[in-house]
Amino acid sequence: MTYELAHDPQFADLMTATSHLTGKTINRFTHIHQSASDLVKKVKMLRMIGRKTGSCFQRCVGLDAMNAVYTTTFEMDQKLGTDYFQKARKFIGMVQEKDLMIGGAMTDAKGDRGLRPSQQNDPDMFVHVVERREDGIVVRGAKAHQTGSANSHMLLVMPTLNMTADDADYAVSFAVPSDEKGIVHILGRQTNDSRKFEGGVDRGNLGYGIVGGEALVVFDDVFIPNERVFMCGEFDFSGMLVERFASYHRQNYGGCKAGVGDVIVGASAALAQAHGVQDASHVRDKLTEMMHLTETLYCGSIACSSEGMPTRSGAYLVDPLLANVTKQNVTRLIYEIGRLSQDLAGGIVATLPSQKDFKDERVGKYLEKYMKGREGVSAEERARLIRLLENISGGTALIESMHGAGSPQAQRIMILRQGNLPAKAEYAKVLAGIKEDEVLKKIRS
Repeated sequence: MTYELAHDPQFADLMTATSHLTGKTINRFTHIHQSASDLVKKVKMLRMIGRKTGSCFQRCVGLDAMNAVYTTTFEMDQKLGTDYFQKARKFIGMVQEKDLMIGGAMTDAKGDRGLRPSQQNDPDMFVHVVERREDGIVVRGAKAHQTGSANSHMLLVMPTLNMTADDADYAVSFAVPSDEKGIVHILGRQTNDSRKFEGGVDRGNLGYGIVGGEALVVFDDVFIPNERVFMCGEFDFSGMLVERFASYHRQNYGGCKAGVGDVIVGASAALAQAHGVQDASHVRDKLTEMMHLTETLYCGSIACSSEGMPTRSGAYLVDPLLANVTKQNVTRLIYEIGRLSQDLAGGIVATLPSQKDFKDERVGKYLEKYMKGREGVSAEERARLIRLLENISGGTALIESMHGAGSPQAQRIMILRQGNLPAKAEYAKVLAGIKEDEVLKKIRS
């Protein structure tokens, strides 16, 4: 869908952009943001595709990684005299020209979470450089929960933490084809994923996956040529890269999850009609609350985008504080939207018989009789809505909302760091008469 819609004139304004590198029209999923308007259009694009897929569409991770690498390497080169930025520009230009799908890879296996990378008993718990050659580097380790890795053209790897001098070998960023020698993708199991091979009603979301085909990606001594290395030991800039990627990626969730929320609300409303309770006051109130929560998520993404500012490279970065607030809301409100949808749908979400039972010669007739809704709504139509709701409002989808783009505590750390408590304390002290306001002082004098 991320490719198909980009070639549909109806969606050209959201799905395409003008490359600042070449001046050509490109897929927005390969674009380096040049304005706050670009950031807003990205969110609107994500919501629109969320409505059409009811699922994760995977490409935003690579988009965020490219923007984070682009802006960070510029400042690295300015301070250190390195040449990473030019290599990043060349790589991104190639991605734009070929319209490649890039998988962003940040989360490491981590091992003992109480120890830094260089302190681990097994050094491979974080991706690191094991050999430096004249023509490139060799890396080893693994990245976990990698959305869309198996069907991405290339992976863009970043460090997962703010590294110290002792962790310099772990401060590494690079791009590599997803099928490079030494790379192994081990796909995780998801709730009811085997239903995708059964067809019919039980698939739930007929056209699209449950989330994003997440995998554990192993780097077993993988060679990376110098031209695709964007950080190698510059630990002082690892934190900047991590925070910028996190901010870009947390921006997304009020867009894509609002799009999926629209589908959940729609499925709930359609089921209410199928059950003949669409006019009940409590049903209308719950649907209203679901819409309110969905729009609240969207507001956060639009706000952090609209408040975006240019970095030194000229590319725009979202407001980090508001981006983290957005994602923190997602970790809570999606669960409430899902809870309300299951409240409205009823226990049938957990007890609906299978597609095989509906087609069975002996019991199928009973299901057609007893599983139908109000007059004019067949048992199959009701079952399809129930399975769709089950697919997008529970299981893996909720866990991804909680932990995707960083677990809740990561956002709380960033909110505290960027919330500027000292300034807020000053506002209070002035109003309490503890400290004189400088502006008032000048006026009085």
